[in-house]
Amino acid sequence: MYQLSINGMTHQEFLTHYWQKKPLLIKGGFTDFEDPLTAEELAGLAMEEAIESRLVTNHEGNWQAHHGPFEDFSKLTDSHSTLLVQAVDHWHPIAAKLLEPFRFIPNWRIDDLMISFSTPHGGVGPHLDQYDVFIIQGQGKRRWRVGLPDPSLKQFAKDKALLQVEQFEAIIDHDLEPGDILYIPPGCPHEGYAVANALNYSVGFRAPDQKDLISSFADHIIDEEVGKQRYSDAGIDVRKSLGEITSEDKDRVRTLLNSLINDESLYSHWLGTFLSQPKHDMDLAPLEDALVADFLEDEIDEEDVIHRAGGIRAMYQLVDSEILLSINGETYHIPEKYLKQIQLLTDETFFSFNEVKPALTCLEFKQTLTTLINDGLYYIEAWS
Repeated sequence: MYQLSINGMTHQEFLTHYWQKKPLLIKGGFTDFEDPLTAEELAGLAMEEAIESRLVTNHEGNWQAHHGPFEDFSKLTDSHSTLLVQAVDHWHPIAAKLLEPFRFIPNWRIDDLMISFSTPHGGVGPHLDQYDVFIIQGQGKRRWRVGLPDPSLKQFAKDKALLQVEQFEAIIDHDLEPGDILYIPPGCPHEGYAVANALNYSVGFRAPDQKDLISSFADHIIDEEVGKQRYSDAGIDVRKSLGEITSEDKDRVRTLLNSLINDESLYSHWLGTFLSQPKHDMDLAPLEDALVADFLEDEIDEEDVIHRAGGIRAMYQLVDSEILLSINGETYHIPEKYLKQIQLLTDETFFSFNEVKPALTCLEFKQTLTTLINDGLYYIEAWS
C-alpha cells in the first residue's frame, strides 16, 4: 500500500550514511500519499479510555498540555493547538500499514505509530527525543527545523508534561507536504509548526536505557527464583587494613553478577520477554469459542489467512538447537527445524494457514499457534 523511496538510496545506503548519524529530508518518500484516517477519526480515538492522547496548546506563548481521554475538543482551537494520539497502530489496522515500509529496521526496534493533528501554528515546541523517528507528512503542510546534537543546549519545562529545548541552529528548514518524510536521529533538536491544518504520522523506535534494562533483568531474576549463589572468598590473606574493599573483592562481586548475564538461557529468555512487551493497550479480540490444538486442522481451512493483530511485538532468537519465540511478553520454545514457520509469525503481517501446516506435527508449535489465535494476537480470515 505504501512504497517507501529514500531519495534514491537503498535501505543499506540509508543505514550506512544516515541511521543514528544525521537527519534527512526525504522529499516524496511516499508518492500520491493518502491519509489512512481523518482528523475526526483521530479525535474519536482520543475519546477512548484505553488510548493514550494529549492536546497541546501554545496561545501567546502560554504552553499547556492536556491529557485524554477527551469528552470534547473545545481546546482544539482554530490555531495554535495539536492533538496527539499514541500507538494508533494498535487500534486502526489501515493506519498500522504505515509501519510496514520501515521494517527494514529489526522488528524489536520499532515502537509504535503516533499520529497528530495540528491547526495553524500548532506544535509541541522545540524539543529533543532520545530515539529515532520518521515523521510522515499527511494532509496540509508543516514547517520543520532540525539541528545536529549539541550537548550545550539547555532543556526546560514549559509545562510539567512538556519538556522543550532552547533555540538551535537548523541544518534542515523546510515545509513538508503530503508524502514528504523527515528522519530524525536521537538527540537532534527539532520543532515543527503547522502552516495549515496538518496530519502527521510519527514512526518511533525503542531505545531502552541501562536503568530500564537492569531493572527488568533484576525483576526477571526474582521471578525465575535464580541468582541465589552467594559471595565467597576462600583463600584470602590477612590484611593490613580491615576497612578496605580491595580490587580482588570488587572483581569477585563483579564476577558473581556477570555470571547471571553470561547465563545464555537466562539472558536470552529475559531479553526476548522484555523486548516483546508492548507499552500500550491493544485492541485484541480473544476467541469466545477457543480452538483446541489437536483439532486445529479441522477448524481452519488451509486457504484461510492468519493475520497478526496491530501492534503485536513478535521476534525470535536462535539459542543452541531451539528457537525462542517471544510475542507480547511471552516466550515459547520451538525446535529449530521449524524456523521457516516461525519467521512467518514474526516477519509477515499475514500468511496462509497452509504455509504453517508443516509445523503442526510439532506439538510445541501447534500449541503455541493455538494459544496465539485464542488470545486474539493472531486472527483468522476465512478464505472466500
